[in-house]
Amino acid sequence: MPESPESAAASSRPVSERAVVLLIGAVQFVNILDFVMVMPLGPDFAKGLGIESSHIGTIGGSYTAAASVAGLLGGYFLDRFDRRKALAVCMLGLVAATAAGGLALGLSTLLLARVCAGIFGGPATALSLSIIADLIPVARRGRALGAVMAAFSVASVVGVPLALKVAEAGGWRLPFFVVAALGLMVVGAALGFLPPVRGHLKPGGGAAKAPGMGALLSHPDVRLSYLMTALVMMSSFIVIPNISAYLQQNLGYPRDRLWIIYFAGGLVSFVTLRLTGPLVDRFGSFRVGTVGVVLAAVTTYVGFVAYPAWLPIPALFMVFMLAMGVRNVAYNTLTSRVPDNPVRARFMSLQSATQHMASALGAFLSSRLLVDLPDGTLGGMDTIAWVSIGLAAGVPVMLRVVEGRVRSREQARALAVPPAQGLAAPLSAEAQPHG
Repeated sequence: MPESPESAAASSRPVSERAVVLLIGAVQFVNILDFVMVMPLGPDFAKGLGIESSHIGTIGGSYTAAASVAGLLGGYFLDRFDRRKALAVCMLGLVAATAAGGLALGLSTLLLARVCAGIFGGPATALSLSIIADLIPVARRGRALGAVMAAFSVASVVGVPLALKVAEAGGWRLPFFVVAALGLMVVGAALGFLPPVRGHLKPGGGAAKAPGMGALLSHPDVRLSYLMTALVMMSSFIVIPNISAYLQQNLGYPRDRLWIIYFAGGLVSFVTLRLTGPLVDRFGSFRVGTVGVVLAAVTTYVGFVAYPAWLPIPALFMVFMLAMGVRNVAYNTLTSRVPDNPVRARFMSLQSATQHMASALGAFLSSRLLVDLPDGTLGGMDTIAWVSIGLAAGVPVMLRVVEGRVRSREQARALAVPPAQGLAAPLSAEAQPHG
C-alpha cells in the first residue's frame, strides 16, 4: 500500500510513535477529565456558590452543547492550519476556561466558563484523532487509536476519584486549577515534542472532497443511526449529571466515600469495554445491546424509583456502569458499520455532534424536571428515571432495524451486487468532479 502524503510528510522528520501516542493520550486525558469531573463535583460547587442542585444538569449540558456546535463549525476550517498549532490553541483555550471555572462567582459565570470549555474541548478531540491518523502508519494506527481512547477509562478510574479527593482536601475550586495546570504542561510538551503536522495543507495532501451534510443525511441508514445515538445519549444524560447529588442528598451517602463509588464504577466500565466487543461480534449488536438496555432500565428503576435500603450503593452503581458499557459498545459497534470509507469522516463528525447535543438536551431536561425540596433532597428523581427508561425503550427497536439494514447491505455487497446499491456509492458519485 503506498504511503499517504500525510504519512510521508510525517516520516520526513524523526518522531517517536510512542511519544506521539503518549502526548495525544495526555491531551485526551486532560480534555476528558475536564468534562467528567464536573458532575461528581456538582454538589460541592452548588453548595459553595449557592446554586440549587437541580441546576447541575444545566451546567453539565452547557459543555456538551457548546462542544457540539464547535465540533460542527470546526470541521469547516480546522483543516486550514497546522494541526499541532491548532491543537495547542484549543488546549490553551480549554486551560483558560477550566481555570475560569475555578474562579466562578455564581451560576452565570460558571455556565460561561463551561460553555467556553466546550467550545475549545470539542475541536481538541477531533484534532487529537486527526494527528494520530496523520502521524501513525495505517498498519499501527488501530492500536494507537485504541491507546488514545483508553484515556476515557483512565480519567474515569483515576481522574474522577482524585478530583473528588482534591476537592475534599482543598475545596471545590482546587480540582479546576489542578486540571488547568496539568493542561498547561501538556500543551508545552505537545509543542516541544510533536512535529508540525502540515501534510494535509500541501497540494494533493487532502482527501477527496467529502459529500455535504444534505447528501449524507439523505440516506435512511444514517438518519436511523443518528436517532439511535440520540436516544442512547439522552436516556443516559438525563440521569448521569444528577447521580452525585442524589446519592448524597437523597440517600445520605457520605461525601468522603464518594470517590470509592466512582473508582469502582470506572473499573467496571474499563473491564466491560474490553469484554463486550467479542460478545457483539458473536451475537450481534441487537442481542447484546438489548441486554444492556434491560439491565440499565432495571438498575435505573431500582436506584431512582424504588431503592431498597438493604442494597449497597456501590454494588448498584457498578451494575449501572456495567449496563451502560454493554449498551454503548453494542451501539457504537453497529454505527461504525453504517458508513463506507468515502463518507466515514463526515459521518463520525456528525455523530459526535449528535452525541454531544443529545447529552446536552438530556441534561437540560433533567434540570427542568428536578426541584430542590425544603428538606434538602432532590425532588423529581423518579420522574427523570421513568423518562430515561422510556427513551431507552426505543433503543432495542433501533438496534434491530439498523442492524438488519446494515447486514442486508453487507450481504448484497458480498454477492457482488453493483456498489450503486450501497451507502457509499451515491455519496461518492456526488463527491466526484463533474464535467
